Parts: sequence; structure tokens; C-alpha cells
Amino acid sequence: MCGGIAATYERLVQENESAEALLDAIIGSDEESRMADNTLYYGDNLDILRHYIADESVDLIYLDPPFKSGQNYNVLFAEQNGSRSVAQIKAFEDTWRWDQAAEAAFCDVVTGPATPVSDVLRAFRAFLGENDMMAYLAMMAPRLAELKRVLKLTGSIYLHCDPAASHYLKMLLDAVFGPSNFCNEIIWRRTGANKAVRRFGPIHQTLLFYSKSDSAYFSQPKGPYTADYIEKYFIQEDSHGLYQSVALTGPGTRTGESGKPWRGYDPTNAGRHWQPASYLYTKYRELTGDDLAQYAFLERLDKLDDAGLVHWGAKRSVPRYKFYLSDAPGAPTQDIWAYQPGTKGCVFNKPNEGIDEDVKWLSTGDKERLSYPTQKPEGLLERIIIASSKKGDIVLDPFCGCGTAVAVAQRLERSWIGIDITHLAIRLIKSRLRRAFSIEPEKHYDVVGEPSDFAGAKELAREDPYRFQSWALGLAQEEDTYPEESKKGADKGIDGRLNFRDIGTEIKQIIFSVKAGKVGVSHIRDLRGVIEREKAEIGCYISLNQPTRDMRKEAARAGFYEIANLKYPRLQLLTIEGLLDGTERLKYPGPLGGATFKKAPKVKNPNETENLPL
Repeated sequence: MCGGIAATYERLVQENESAEALLDAIIGSDEESRMADNTLYYGDNLDILRHYIADESVDLIYLDPPFKSGQNYNVLFAEQNGSRSVAQIKAFEDTWRWDQAAEAAFCDVVTGPATPVSDVLRAFRAFLGENDMMAYLAMMAPRLAELKRVLKLTGSIYLHCDPAASHYLKMLLDAVFGPSNFCNEIIWRRTGANKAVRRFGPIHQTLLFYSKSDSAYFSQPKGPYTADYIEKYFIQEDSHGLYQSVALTGPGTRTGESGKPWRGYDPTNAGRHWQPASYLYTKYRELTGDDLAQYAFLERLDKLDDAGLVHWGAKRSVPRYKFYLSDAPGAPTQDIWAYQPGTKGCVFNKPNEGIDEDVKWLSTGDKERLSYPTQKPEGLLERIIIASSKKGDIVLDPFCGCGTAVAVAQRLERSWIGIDITHLAIRLIKSRLRRAFSIEPEKHYDVVGEPSDFAGAKELAREDPYRFQSWALGLAQEEDTYPEESKKGADKGIDGRLNFRDIGTEIKQIIFSVKAGKVGVSHIRDLRGVIEREKAEIGCYISLNQPTRDMRKEAARAGFYEIANLKYPRLQLLTIEGLLDGTERLKYPGPLGGATFKKAPKVKNPNETENLPL
């Protein structure tokens, strides 16, 4: 079966050419353009990874692949016949469906010499059958293999996923990276109360953390202490501040100087030996300017005591050392990241902050929220990027969505690569970078895969009509707006909608129709009918080819939408050429509501990020 489907897929690719041809046409083959730091790629991440990202060039990967976490399990695991067209995989909501593309992806992995990845994928199919879950795994397998290839030996990968698929993905990651390179399964509390029927409320998601090798970089992130921890352990105080007393000895006896009695205390009697922590050498130098290591061992203890760094207690029987709160690095981050509602005041020295509030899910009204459905909090990405990369390292997000990983990498002075197949994502990220950091494409980073001229637009329309439609809809909008795309097969003549408000409170709408091929007056009549049927205020017809005189006459007959003594053509004709050169634009009362994305908060100075241990 695999050979027949794979051959059919190969024939389809040859007839339509590949996505690589489109990327070559737009990007070119220049090696420098392929590997520029700080780059947004518009296209299929598998094609881009295979052809434009070099081996072992990336330090950290974070990915949050789209997954229908709210879909009924009966649908996810329902058998399908795989007859859907290969071209349909480009729609965001159709990414994971068992169809010819999923079959081809499966065959691409399992055909040839047996590998752990092909073995586990065969086992999945024998168990799961042919359904959306199997499609998800078949599509992820070659992408994970490519991500391993581009990751440096010192690099790490974090895969963000839903509990419905996390167990399968963990086995797939074991096959790709090796079970010995599994580091953590991190649990993130994604929301608050969640209603559920006949089960506990599902309020968490999973981050699967793997390294490329045992030499991967990792720096333990630290968080704030809880107030009760400070009250319980930092109970002594001297002129240098609050401190807790810590054992000055280590387990096991010694016959050298570290096992001898000192100032009346013999550690050997307790089965221990003197073991001053490295902290004491640093603290002693800070207080005295002297190097403790130059002295004989027991003399070091004398010096520490003379400097006031030894705690004797009330009975002066067991010496311990002083560990000051001012030197405490913070609480080590563990593998459960869960904001605790109602804990404001429980965090030491932060009365307005709750426990794990930096990774709190985004709710309506949060300044950070951009109205993107799968947006994650920046604090979540901060933890990952701080833990597994250094300044100047390259962070890759192959499903970059609204660009949280990109924005946090920019703020933390890392280089970044973002890839997404939807123009909505690329457009929103550009706006986010502009608003937060005052940086622009071409000047500060590259955007590749987007047509920049008419020839590129024509090539995109020929190669991928659905992605052309998505791109054209975005091209027609203001900076911070994006029309909702209609689902394939059920649009009834509507390719997109944009909501807006005028002087009132009622939501009004604009209907979009996008045409890449021949144009004719019948299209305008049809769009006019759709406007009336949907009771929309404005209709917008976007075409690759120039509209005819009859089309313009028909559009003029639709009249105007009037508000506050202003007139807007009720049926507007826009061309790709005019939108690209700036001579044409959509005319309407303004991006005041509806599908408008919120603006990203301004980052005053990326070099002045507070309390981030880099």
C-alpha cells in the first residue's frame, strides 16, 4: 500500500512542483540568505528545515504543534479512508488529518532501512489504525528527525503538547533522540477551573524536555522564595542581615586535617569531617578581600570564625556556617509549573505576586494577550530559554504562531528563527516585534517565503492557492488587523471576514473574496449577492489579475456605506499589484474592534530586563 500511495504523492509533487521550488523562487539559493540569524520563514516547516537550516546550527528548539485538544476522542481515533486531497493539508485547522499527505509522510519514514523511528511509527499504526491521531504522529515524525539534525550537540528541545498525545510523543521522542536523552516531563497548569463530565477537570499541558547529548547546556533557573520558607529557615540575623545556619561538615570520616578536632568539636565522633562550602570562599573574599584557599586547612576555619561567618548556637557546641539571605540565589525550578490562584502575598518581598505567577495562563484582559487562540505566556518561554541557552545562542520555533518564543528570545538577547505556515502568524509576529522592540523586517531581521513582488505572488498562487489566499487577505489589512479565514468547503463565496465598529457599539463586517485566476463581472455580482445575504456593510474583491471595466462598473453600482458624513465604497476592488506598491488599500471606518489583535506591550530596553539570571 505504501509504495502505491507514495508513488501517487511523488507524481502529484512532480506535476505541481514542490514547495522547495516556491521557496527557491522567493528566497533564492544564496547560502547567506538561507542561514541569516533572526529570520521568519513563511511556509511548511518540513520543507524549510530540510532545505534552509544547516546541520547542528541551532542551540534550543521550542515547538507547540497545533493539536485539536478540545476535540472529541471518538473523532480523534475514528477510522478514515485517506481520500482527502493532498493540497488540503495547508489549512491550519486541517493540519492533522489522515489523508494522502499523512500516508505519504508515514511511508517516507518507514520506507528503507529499519530505524527506531520507523519501528515505533509502524507500531503506532498497528495499534491506532488510520485516524487523526495517527496523522498527527506521522506528520510529527519527519519533523522531529529534522529538528534533531539541526540541533547542536549542546542543544535541547522542548515539545509542548496535550495530555491526549503526550504519551505517544514521548515514545516518538525516545526513538528520535534516545531514551537516555530524556530530561523532564514538565507539567504546566494551563488554566483555572475547567468543567468536565465524568472525569476530573483537565487543566494542564505537558512539556517534553530532551537534550541532544549528555553535553547539553543547562542552567538551573531560580524563582523567588515563599514567605513561609524565609520565616522558617532564615531565622537568625547579624550585622550582614538574615541568615540560616548550615552544616560545616560533610558525611564520612577522614584521617587528614579535615578530620581533626577544631575548637572543641571533633567531627569524627559524629562520623563526619570538615567540609567548608564553596560559598564560604566567595563570601570570605567579599568581606575581607583575602583568599581563604592560601591557608592551611584548620587555619581556614579560624579565618572564617574571625570573619564572623561561623554560627555556634546558644550552647557553642556544634559549629555551623552562616548562609545569608542576600546571597541566596532563589528557589530551584522544579518540573511542575503551576500558578496558584489566591496566593498573593505568599511570595517573599513580592506582596502583589502569587506563586508561579510568571507562568500564569493568559486570561481576558491581560496586557500580554494578543487574541491569538494558542498564545502562551512569556514567562513560560523565559524559563525555557534561560535554562537551555546563553546570550547569542540561536532559538528555533518551527510552529511559531503569534511569536512568543521569538519575542522572548529577542528580549533575552538570543538570535532566533521562526517558521509558520499561516500568514496570520507571520503578520502578527512582525507587528509584535515592531510594537515591542521597534524593529522592522529587512533592517533588523529577515522575512523569507513571503512574496515581495508580483512575480512572487503569481508563483505562490500557482504553487499553493490556499496559502496565496491567506497571504492576500493579510496584505489587504491594516497593521494590527487580520480577517478570519473561512473554512474550506463551506465558505459559500466567503474567503474571509473582518469585523469593525463605527461610531456605534454594534459590530459590522466586511466580506472578502480572493481570486488568483481569471476574473469576470460574474464574480462581482456573486460577491454583491453574498454581501446582501450576510447583511455585511462592505465587500472586498482581491484579485491577482486586473479587474475589467465591466467589473468596475458593477462594483460602482453597489453604492456606498455612509457613516458620520463619510462614504466608503460598498464593494471595493483591490489588486495584488496595487496592494504591494501601496497605491491601493482597503477603505473602512478603521480597525476599532472585532478581529483586531491587541498591541504587544512595549519593551523599554531589552538590555534592562529585571531579575533574569542570564
